[in-house]
Amino acid sequence: MEIYPAIDLRGGCCVRLRQGDYDRETIFDADPVAVAGRWRDQGARWLHLVDLDGAKEGRPVHLDIVRRIVSELSIPCQVGGGIRELAHVETLLTLGVERVVLGTRAIREPEWLQQVSERFSGCIVLSLDAHGLRLATHGWQQSSERHVADVMRDVAALPLAAFVYTDIQRDGMLSGPNFDVLAELNAMSSKPVIASGGIASLDDIRRLVQIGVAGCIVGRALYEGRFDLCEARSAAEVSSRKLVT
Repeated sequence: MEIYPAIDLRGGCCVRLRQGDYDRETIFDADPVAVAGRWRDQGARWLHLVDLDGAKEGRPVHLDIVRRIVSELSIPCQVGGGIRELAHVETLLTLGVERVVLGTRAIREPEWLQQVSERFSGCIVLSLDAHGLRLATHGWQQSSERHVADVMRDVAALPLAAFVYTDIQRDGMLSGPNFDVLAELNAMSSKPVIASGGIASLDDIRRLVQIGVAGCIVGRALYEGRFDLCEARSAAEVSSRKLVT
């Protein structure tokens, strides 16, 4: 299971929100590129970047920071937040981003998601941000009547790289992931599922390995020092070996 350190960008800084609430922000570092470098030095094999300003405005805002991270650190990145046009996807991939994470427009316009995923096969991750199983869009500011499992079934044939499932109520709260939903989604998905939201301990990581998800995105727990990235990777690797044996 891959560990994805999260770098959430707002106002040029590396921040974390609680439950996606822009009024409940903690600034962890004014230099996101330096933060990315620290994760790389600790052994990160991927980074998960979210342009929070972009998610709110409906267009990428922090392209320069993304460009610097990709070009200066040579570490694979998946990037989301405000990507709602084909040109946005092209720009990010041209910058060297490995995977682009789509949410709002992809959920609302399945035909557009099909077009983008087929044009950039294997480079698109669909973000399933939800209150339990009910999806949210527009930087988590608007609720949808669509359910996560229904969307996954509808897009099963598309050449997506992965799904990211985030339980909004748990995001940034250090309350543990929604294991029940993750287990259900992982069992039904033919694509890799990446867990996000609420990861607080090494035991959470071990349990995610047991569920079988392909990866997990970790933010506040790393930034607050509940464990370090080396410990997280070791916990995942040991748990994976135990499953094999």
